[in-house]
Amino acid sequence: MVSRVIPVDPFDLVIFGGTGDLARRKILPGLFRRFCAGQMPPEACVVGAARADMDTDGYRAFVGEAIAEFGGDIANDTENLGAFLQRMSYVSIDARGEKGWIELAGLMRESMVRAFYFSVAPGLFGDLAERLNQHGLTDADSRIVVEKPFGRDLATAKELNRDLAAYFDEGQIYRIDHYLGKETVQNLMAVRFGNMLFEPLWNSQYVDHIQITVAETVGVGGRGEYYDKSGAMRDMVQNHLMQLLCLIAMEPPSKFDPDAVRDEKLKVIRALDAVEPHHIVRGQYEAGEEGPSFREEVNDPRSRTESYIAMKIGVSNWRWAGTPFYLRTGKRLKARCSEIHVVFKELNHSIFGEQEDHRNVLSIRLQPNEGMTLGVTIKEPGPGGMRLVDVPLDMSFADALGADGADQTDAYERLIMDVIRGNQTLFMRGDEVEAAWAWTDPIINGWHTRGDVPKTYDSGSEGPVDAVQLLARDTRVWRKVSS
Repeated sequence: MVSRVIPVDPFDLVIFGGTGDLARRKILPGLFRRFCAGQMPPEACVVGAARADMDTDGYRAFVGEAIAEFGGDIANDTENLGAFLQRMSYVSIDARGEKGWIELAGLMRESMVRAFYFSVAPGLFGDLAERLNQHGLTDADSRIVVEKPFGRDLATAKELNRDLAAYFDEGQIYRIDHYLGKETVQNLMAVRFGNMLFEPLWNSQYVDHIQITVAETVGVGGRGEYYDKSGAMRDMVQNHLMQLLCLIAMEPPSKFDPDAVRDEKLKVIRALDAVEPHHIVRGQYEAGEEGPSFREEVNDPRSRTESYIAMKIGVSNWRWAGTPFYLRTGKRLKARCSEIHVVFKELNHSIFGEQEDHRNVLSIRLQPNEGMTLGVTIKEPGPGGMRLVDVPLDMSFADALGADGADQTDAYERLIMDVIRGNQTLFMRGDEVEAAWAWTDPIINGWHTRGDVPKTYDSGSEGPVDAVQLLARDTRVWRKVSS
């Protein structure tokens, strides 16, 4: 099966922070991959804009090096690389001054989609928006892309929203969360709303509980200063895991339309219960073979910032009342995996007598090896009576659809092309971000008020022992962290 590539309209894309780490690792290699796939039209151009003193030839060399290091299987496509680099320009610019803005304006062309990617610190979002407006670089059809963290609490999120709203309509603002660009995340909606098999069962009458796990094997590394001010709650739960929860819990939108989808996600966030302190477990990894401890990596022997968090969350609406959602994420864990497990209830009555618990579980693998597994109960082969055993109906995208059909497009590639198309379905809306912070702030403020100290856990483990007890109190167990 060959995936269909649909070209986008001609565009000018300006990457503010065009020499930064995100541009080098994700944005530029992603654009090159779309170019190789034939999705970038011949008229498309990309402009890097940053503080560094560099000319266009220097920037093209920088882009070539980034693709050689992070381009993967396309890194050696020298024929396409030469043509791609000809699309590149560079402007040395000052976000808070006048340097470079006239030169940037001279590179913009009429009758093109104009997109501006703010791959910079959030403190510069308002300055860039103001300068773009002052120099007449935008029109009603222009788009801006802003990266997380979108604020660090409700007050700062509202301030950022106000800064952007002064110059751009909500329909022009694309708040990017790369998790929503993953193929399997989007398939959540297809599985739920495209199959009669699942939608009638997708409620508290049939679902016992839902687990969402995002586990990483790496520590904070060079991000120690940032992470010690953020922690797993701000860095992962408030955005990535929240978005996964919304897609699992949302009601069917009236149509597959950006605002219809985001309206339903917003309803979920507003239906989240306040989380009791005994329903939260926070942790910090200890030193191990994998590297130094969290406190050593953030250079703070008294840090109370969490590298791990597990939570039990309730959703107070008709569909999910009484069905708990268990979320966990952490660094320096046993394996790298992102998974959602929908655990269905036991049979009301088993005709096979008292045997061990057998449940249907729908497991959705976001990474690695994207795909889905549905656990079903069958008879164990062989004589000796009716012995039941659980087996998986397994669908790996690569196996089921072939390498082309699986379409291992990076999330950033897909989302950038959605920006050019003007499709906001996979981007967060301003009121959605504020609602998420309104739910998150009391949790963070609570453990600061109580002086909570994170529990330690061994590097390479599945997290703190207390997280096991979080589910054990409800006579449930976590699914194994496994790649």
